[in-house]
Amino acid sequence: MSKRRVVCWRHGQTLWNVEHRFQGHSDIALDEVGVAQATRAAALLAALRPSMIVSSDLQRAFDTAAALGRLTGIDPIADKDLRERGGGEWEGLTRQEIAERWPDEYSSWEAPGGEEVADVADRVAASIRRWAGELGEEGLLVVTSHGAALRLGIARLLGLPEELWSTLGGLGNCSWSVLEEGRKGWRLLEHNAGTLPEPVHSDDTPEAAEDRP
Repeated sequence: MSKRRVVCWRHGQTLWNVEHRFQGHSDIALDEVGVAQATRAAALLAALRPSMIVSSDLQRAFDTAAALGRLTGIDPIADKDLRERGGGEWEGLTRQEIAERWPDEYSSWEAPGGEEVADVADRVAASIRRWAGELGEEGLLVVTSHGAALRLGIARLLGLPEELWSTLGGLGNCSWSVLEEGRKGWRLLEHNAGTLPEPVHSDDTPEAAEDRP
């Protein structure tokens, strides 16, 4: 039976994470802390001997993946389907600015002109399935992406109904979750590993800036 595994790895910290700005599809670089986080996490993940590394094409994710690529000799593959949830008119704004300008939308975390959560879940899960399908039976895929994108994609892969997606907590910067393919589909082996007790700064929900894993 196949023992394929997928490590869902969130990118390192950016200045916009610290400032609680909605990043979405904006192409923001890692800050100094984020580079250090990627280097540390890559050293741990390299021990898993990944077979393939696939990343969002946004710089903060791809540079995180590149840190692992340098240690493993595997060139990361860019896939735009692994991008963060698009934030529409909210991108670049702080949570306070969003709450003041769009109080109703803020409470439901639905950005004007932004992506629907189901659409993000579908594209991320489809990407993970597609790349995992290229693995051998014992292969390990590392997917480097973003907080909301990964949480939603994982929820879709696990077959959770949408009303239960919020039961999955957020991912901290440079933390990861591990999925394994079983007889009945994908199962979650680890979630948000590598960050306790750091806070989660994400584009995921209004409360994400205060969440702790």
